[in-house]
Amino acid sequence: MISSFLNCFKIPELKKKILFTLALLAAYRVGCYIPTPGVNGAVLAEFFQRLSTSTGGSVFGIMNLFSGGALEKATVFALGIMPYISASIIMQLLTAVIPALEKLAKEGQAGYQKINQYTRYGTLVLALIQSFFIALWLEDKSGALFQGLPVVNNPGWGFRIITVFTLSCGTLLLMWLGEQIQERGIGSGISLIITAGIISAAPSAISNLALLLSPRSGGAAQLQPLTLLIMIGFLIGVIISITLITQALRKIPVQYARRVVGRKLYAGQSTYLPLKVDTSGVIAIIFAQSIILFPATLASFIPNAAFQSLAGLIQRGGALYYIIYGILIIFFCYFYTAIVFNPVDFAENMKKQGGFIPGIRPGTQTADYLDFVMTRITLAGAIFICCIAIMPDAIMASFKVPYLVASFFGGTGILIIVGVMLDTMKQIESHLVMRHYDGFMKSGQIRGRR
Repeated sequence: MISSFLNCFKIPELKKKILFTLALLAAYRVGCYIPTPGVNGAVLAEFFQRLSTSTGGSVFGIMNLFSGGALEKATVFALGIMPYISASIIMQLLTAVIPALEKLAKEGQAGYQKINQYTRYGTLVLALIQSFFIALWLEDKSGALFQGLPVVNNPGWGFRIITVFTLSCGTLLLMWLGEQIQERGIGSGISLIITAGIISAAPSAISNLALLLSPRSGGAAQLQPLTLLIMIGFLIGVIISITLITQALRKIPVQYARRVVGRKLYAGQSTYLPLKVDTSGVIAIIFAQSIILFPATLASFIPNAAFQSLAGLIQRGGALYYIIYGILIIFFCYFYTAIVFNPVDFAENMKKQGGFIPGIRPGTQTADYLDFVMTRITLAGAIFICCIAIMPDAIMASFKVPYLVASFFGGTGILIIVGVMLDTMKQIESHLVMRHYDGFMKSGQIRGRR
């Protein structure tokens, strides 16, 4: 594998793509340290420190994760790429329910560019709205969030306008960086930006882990070396299982009859229809986390007894929290799968091309069969996603480590990192194989998520 990585720099085109991607990711990380004018970063950092050690959590924790820690520093990239992700998901959902957008999506490259343009407009709108509410949140007029400490030196409309302009421009710049990586670099630009942000928290996690391993004054260390070895073995098992489930397919055999096109006769051929076990991926976890943490976030803004009691009922660590969390993840796994996979369309396209599943009649019966198979394999993928999602909480409770450390042994972060690395390595390997170099594996090739 090491020789395969070295071969990447023997191909001028691939070398240029890799260096270009690394340069833009470095520019992104520099922007994560440029502060927004008028914000007291020390008070904000203390707030997020309390948030990371609390048992509840909030939506701001998710936003901080995807922004690579830029939100807790209130930098120009504090919004991160989340508005673009939200706009992309909304456009994907609207494409499935609005006939005009669905027709546009079937027009090929021209339709894709038009939908992508709509996504950019949606990103700008969401960025303006979210940045305005972040400005109001930073002002904290009630004084309940930041315990009366002023985060904003000069609150008012001047600060709000500057914050909205700064954060919105930061999001648009990140969107542009992601598109440049997509076109001129290697890998999926948006996904690589998110992954770089998550990996940026690794030094802090390693530092916390080192503190846990160091012996206390007059006593033993909080974390024993044997426990650390168990956690490392557990991490390897998690990475392997995520890789297997991410690439797992249910192959449906498809037979194509002989057909005449013009003056050519095409013989019948056998192939298969790949159905993914985990279609939704990390999207189901993001949706579920946003909903289940919304009451706690709302309770921090509105000091009402009803909101406080509701937030206390579904607080992280309680049985009700994990039951609702698991149900939401399973629901969104099925919901997203139903949006992106339409068995009726697949059956119709297969019928038009002269294909059929052996033993199944073309048309309605084929659609019913595909729906039957997809419903069952999605359940297996949804249960696995549930286990990955609650894994950091289980590790935190079992090994008595902070959530920042536990999040690197499971959860949303590791799921994103493994998936994005698979996609990137697949693209790199395709360049190597095309130029007669060996791939990363001795037998077979790496298969990405798509």
